[in-house]
Amino acid sequence: MDKAIAQSEISLRNKKRYLYLAVAAAVIITLLLLLRSLFAPTVSRNSITTAIAQKGNIENTLTATGVVVPEFEEVITSSVNASVQQVLLDAGSAVKKGQSVLLLDKSAAQLQYENLRFQLELKRNNIRKMQLELNKSFYDLQSNNTIKQLRINSLEAAVENARRLFKAGGGTREDIEQATMNLQVAQQEKKQLENEISTRQQSMKLDIQESELAAKIQANELKELERKLTLADVVASRAGVVTWVNRNIGAAINEGEPLARIADLGSYKINGSISDAWADQIRTGLPVIVKTNDSLLRGTVANIHPAVENNILSFDVQLPRQHQQQLRPNQKLDIYLVTASHENIVRVANGAAFKSGQSQDVFVVRDNIAYRRRVVIGLTSFDFVEVVSGIQPGETVITSDMKEYDQVRQLTIKN
Repeated sequence: MDKAIAQSEISLRNKKRYLYLAVAAAVIITLLLLLRSLFAPTVSRNSITTAIAQKGNIENTLTATGVVVPEFEEVITSSVNASVQQVLLDAGSAVKKGQSVLLLDKSAAQLQYENLRFQLELKRNNIRKMQLELNKSFYDLQSNNTIKQLRINSLEAAVENARRLFKAGGGTREDIEQATMNLQVAQQEKKQLENEISTRQQSMKLDIQESELAAKIQANELKELERKLTLADVVASRAGVVTWVNRNIGAAINEGEPLARIADLGSYKINGSISDAWADQIRTGLPVIVKTNDSLLRGTVANIHPAVENNILSFDVQLPRQHQQQLRPNQKLDIYLVTASHENIVRVANGAAFKSGQSQDVFVVRDNIAYRRRVVIGLTSFDFVEVVSGIQPGETVITSDMKEYDQVRQLTIKN
């Protein structure tokens, strides 16, 4: 006869069954995790860089390059054709305002000046001579005209006498006609002489004016050459440092050739350059960040050069004087032009993981697992990337290049 099983024994058997099932489930899960860890993609922690998303501000920047140059640099050029006679100051020497930098042999220009001066004096003497000739000619012609007038007066009297004699019966009509003809001839000769006086005077005055104009032109040339000879004294117009000087003693120097450069090393500016593709975003007054070693200096775009060479746009950056002490001549720098800014946004340190385009995938790390996530990117600077959506403050993001894991949804990070 079957014996009834006690209720307590049934409960014990059920507990054992549940325990076996739980142990089996734990073993299966452990095996699955082990298999997953064996076959799932992994990445070494040392081979990646990460950053924690945080709240902050960001400035959108365009990357450019720059070189430090003196803010004021004077290029002294030769004002005349000459040759280098003596170098008084070498490159690197301090120079005071009005101090000579080098001496020029300007004997050829001086000889040209003397020749021009002699030619001008000859022209002026010739003008005075022409003026005397004009006065003498005018006096002679006026004297002849006076004599002509006296002869006309005499002939007019002769005509009147011939007419009176004819009326008195002591003369003939032919005498009257002859006297009248002589008078008319004399009057015509006087008109001809007066016309000659006017024409001769006008002609001589024009000759004098032409000579005076030529003399004036030559006087201006002489004055200009005198000015150039004065400028040929190579002196500094302001205090500074000689950065370059022509040391070719005896070398021929043409007018306009550079002789020396003097710079004020107390103040600098930065000559920047960027692709002209960004020309529409560059304007004067645009904020600029200049990176020098570990420092970030703030400045503005002071001037934009109008000429574009080889698709490169050039501009000048002005920094506050207190920042200029960190600059050195010919120092090459990275320049970031600030075109826009946002405040109190989610940002992540910039890195190779962030590509161009607003929507892109990144890996977010949680518990040694990196999960692929789609994010929307906003402004970008050289330091940070704005995350519009997809990442919350405090989350850890892989910022290094993850291109080889484009098809992977998640990664295991190994120490």
